[in-house]
Amino acid sequence: MQMSHGSKAVIAEISAGLLSPAAHTSPKFLYDGLGSKLFEAICELPEYYPTRTEASIFAAHGAAMARAIGDGSVLIDLGAGNCAKAASLFPLLRPAQYVPVDISRDFLVGAVAQLQQRFPQIEMTALGLDFSNGFALPDSVRAGRRVFFYPGSSIGNFSPAQAVDFLRGLRANAGADGGLLIGVDLIKDHTVLDAAYDDALGVTAAFNLNMLRHLNYLIGSDFDVEQWKHVAFFEAEHGRIEMHLEARRALTVRWPGGERRFERGERIHTEDSYKYTRQSFVSLLERAGFATNHVWTDADNWFAVIHARVI
Repeated sequence: MQMSHGSKAVIAEISAGLLSPAAHTSPKFLYDGLGSKLFEAICELPEYYPTRTEASIFAAHGAAMARAIGDGSVLIDLGAGNCAKAASLFPLLRPAQYVPVDISRDFLVGAVAQLQQRFPQIEMTALGLDFSNGFALPDSVRAGRRVFFYPGSSIGNFSPAQAVDFLRGLRANAGADGGLLIGVDLIKDHTVLDAAYDDALGVTAAFNLNMLRHLNYLIGSDFDVEQWKHVAFFEAEHGRIEMHLEARRALTVRWPGGERRFERGERIHTEDSYKYTRQSFVSLLERAGFATNHVWTDADNWFAVIHARVI
């Protein structure tokens, strides 16, 4: 076992998940420095349609989005990563302040430093924090018209009930004149979905398996990556993609203060990605206190970008 580098809260969260009857972890632990780079690579894969489909919607309808939102907003980019999606919209949206938020702080700070050189007229405030369990924005974020930008269908990592709670938290931080610009993956043929999360090159497998290295760093565990394999599939009953890591043989994983025996074939549930119909997500937004203003989709109705305002 190695020394742990996570906070007490992080160590407790991971330990509780690993020791649950059905072992699981939060998908936020997929994103260390290497995990963020691997996700960038996933977005380049031919099987991974969400990134390019969403990008085509932004390219076709960006001007309409800018008219709906208006100039001079405070653009709060959740799960910003390399900030590329938001940056592509800067010439149209012309935000007064850009606030990228990401759990991988070092990766984020480097991205923002480069972006600030390209757009010196925009005030930028990078926030390295975990927003998955709710958060309060610091005073460095302007109190003006706040627009939360949540692309990539990352909202799918939450169950529908969790998504409503999360969106209610955004509404509370947005202010009376605030809003939301969000990407939502729509339900489609399961063969398309399965391929997107289990690509031929194995990049998604590497992304999922890298979580074990990250857990070793955070809690001092002794996961051996070679003893695990990536499993992903569309689970139709709940309308979601599930990602798991499956033990290739019986083994025991140990970390300071805990251990878990895994039988051959036993899995750790690492991520869900819920898919929606257009109407089901509009209903979800209404439950969270948002009124849908515009819905833009691609020609195949594979993906939607939705602008909603605080009710």
